[in-house]
Amino acid sequence: MASGFSSADAADARLLADSQPGDNAPALSVSELAFALKRVVEDSFGMVRLRGEISGYKRAASGHAYLTLKDDKACIDAVMWKTGVASLPFRPEDGIEVIATGKLTTYPGRSKYQIVIERLELAGEGALMLLLETLKAKLGAEGLFETARKKKLPFLPQRIGVVTSPTGAVIRDILHRLEDRCPTHVTVWPVQVQGQGAAEQVAAAIAGFCRMPDGQRPDLVIVARGGGSIEDLWAFNEEAVVRAVAACTIPIISAVGHETDTTLCDYAADVRAPTPTAAAEMAVPVRAELRAYVRDQRARMERCARRYHERAGERLHALTRLLPTPASLLDPQRQRVDDYAERLRRGLGRRVADARGELARASGALRPTLLRTRLDRCADRLQAVWRLAQSVNPENLLARGYAWVEGKGGQVVTSAAAARAAVALSLHFADGTVDARVERAPSGPKREAPPPSQPSLL
Repeated sequence: MASGFSSADAADARLLADSQPGDNAPALSVSELAFALKRVVEDSFGMVRLRGEISGYKRAASGHAYLTLKDDKACIDAVMWKTGVASLPFRPEDGIEVIATGKLTTYPGRSKYQIVIERLELAGEGALMLLLETLKAKLGAEGLFETARKKKLPFLPQRIGVVTSPTGAVIRDILHRLEDRCPTHVTVWPVQVQGQGAAEQVAAAIAGFCRMPDGQRPDLVIVARGGGSIEDLWAFNEEAVVRAVAACTIPIISAVGHETDTTLCDYAADVRAPTPTAAAEMAVPVRAELRAYVRDQRARMERCARRYHERAGERLHALTRLLPTPASLLDPQRQRVDDYAERLRRGLGRRVADARGELARASGALRPTLLRTRLDRCADRLQAVWRLAQSVNPENLLARGYAWVEGKGGQVVTSAAAARAAVALSLHFADGTVDARVERAPSGPKREAPPPSQPSLL
């Protein structure tokens, strides 16, 4: 939609375009032509209102904003000065559909026309932004963006895999920064980062790094791409790439676009880097700083050991001053030995005195009269035992008229039946032995022998 454009202006523009200057006509300089076109455009088109989707929005350090308004068939560059940006009630982002009011002009320095926006209004969500938010909500509900799933980056990776275009400035920036900080083995998986098939290549590269065997598989993966519009970065919003990043078993850094660019790949990655160069800085420490840190830690350890040794020496010195000397330790023991020796001498004296008393008492008990009495008593007891032994002596019984009968073989015969059975006997008397032969005699009544006056052993 445009306003302030008349048919006369259009005729003048066509006349200028169709004019055929002769050879004698003066030649126009490039600047003259550029500024002539600028006047025609600005005079022909006054204030216009355009409806389109924001793309490639960026804000310069000066505060001015630069963007592109587009629809499905065309696009136009736009600029909004610092004062207008500061008064906006919303923050412009790529993909937002807006209505811009401003003045159409040209920029001779680049031979292009543009609109200088004075007022910017929201016209509704763009199609890409709506699709992005829908996919973000879907994958977020599945937990692909949860913080608990994110892995910790290795402190000093030995191998780094990079998924990016092999010909762009991104890979050079990453390699240069790694070389400056800490040289590391880098494996580049070349992919297309924009256009048809880019998402499939990026997803396959991430999965390919995960399938590498041990010893070749990287310790860290960086997915990187330079800045661009939302359309340029759309491959990193594709569901296949987001799921590949979330399923990656290797810690992964997303470095897609610049600081203001955000993709779904950033949400699924373990760490998001604002730029590819920042991703290289996150991946490895500075080797010089690491060496300095190690040296500092070693110096601190040596200082701690030295202080510990010094303090231990001070404590030992203080303790030696408090501890008694060997002589002071032995003096009480020497005094105790002297005391025990004195007590031992007195104890031995008492023991000798007691022994002498015992000896005196024993000597008194051995007086001659008492000894005689004891000997007489012992003699009487011995005499009584002797008389008893004489009374039972078989030899003494034989002298009183008894005989000792033995059979053949020397066995003692104690009954008549045994004597008859023996036939030959030996009779022992007090003055000798007589052999006898037994003749059978008539049996008669058995006489009882008179009881002996003394005990008999027969």
